[in-house]
Amino acid sequence: MSVSAPEIPAKARTGFKWDLKTVGPLAALALLVLLGITLNENFLTYNNITNVLARSSFIGIIAIGATFVITSGGLDLSVGSMAAVIAGVMIMVMNWLIPTFGIGWGVILAGMAAGILLGGVAGVGNGLMITRGRIEAFIVTLGTMGIFRSLVTFLADGGTLSLNFQVADVYRPVYYNGFLGIPYPILVFALVAIIGELVMRRTAFGRHCAAIGSNEQVARYSSINVDNVRLITYILQGILVAVAVLLYVPRLGSASSTTGVLWELEAIAAVIIGGTTLKGGYGRVWGTVVGVIILGLIGNILNLQSFISPYLNGAFQGVIIILAVLLQRPKRPS
Repeated sequence: MSVSAPEIPAKARTGFKWDLKTVGPLAALALLVLLGITLNENFLTYNNITNVLARSSFIGIIAIGATFVITSGGLDLSVGSMAAVIAGVMIMVMNWLIPTFGIGWGVILAGMAAGILLGGVAGVGNGLMITRGRIEAFIVTLGTMGIFRSLVTFLADGGTLSLNFQVADVYRPVYYNGFLGIPYPILVFALVAIIGELVMRRTAFGRHCAAIGSNEQVARYSSINVDNVRLITYILQGILVAVAVLLYVPRLGSASSTTGVLWELEAIAAVIIGGTTLKGGYGRVWGTVVGVIILGLIGNILNLQSFISPYLNGAFQGVIIILAVLLQRPKRPS
């Protein structure tokens, strides 16, 4: 009879342990702010900061939708093209309705309703093909990305769809004006972010997204309706793309085949930089907001300085994405 060695109790863990996935995005944001202040005295001015946040709000609103999609184990590559076709249809609807309703907010509200409806329908289409059609999300959204981009090119006849100048003048304050000195796009972005964080953290839907992304089979055994939850994430993504477009159209008053190019990559990058796991199972909306601001500040610093070309913005974003994914790698078992 062998005698086993007495078990040695493991030492209790003491002290505070930094979580790089949580602290990393905040530390990167703080370093960028310090770098911007050091390099340019105008970096921290009110006009510069509000300009960065207002321009980042489109990607930010879309990225919050992408946070739910990615947390549940999905992916949507079509959001940039979807934004372009929604903007094009909104402009066409508003121009068509001018003879009936005249110049005013009636036409604009009808265009907004058409945009939200189209965004929801696009999300339903993506979601049904993925959940009911059992097609990989990458394949479905890659296909619809091409479809949406071709549609807006067809609608614009290869050129640009322009909003009636008088309607554009009425619509313009939605982007350029604000409340208490804060531009409306920033306020909408903040409101969407707060609601998104509450939904992710405080509701069954948010917990179901994480459970499905973590282990789909276990989620099914736990009586979670996996298909419906995933379908809702794509509908939510489509509607939030439309919300972003409602704020984008008054900025330029036009849409073309180049509208929204690479928005999908920027949205996914912001989500990953913010700490949401690319393979699903864990997501945080506040991290996505930090990721969006980081991407916006990188572009802003490059534009303010002349020693590095702003054309290298994409390269810097690529490096940050790789580093963010590197930090998400699971540690090797000892």
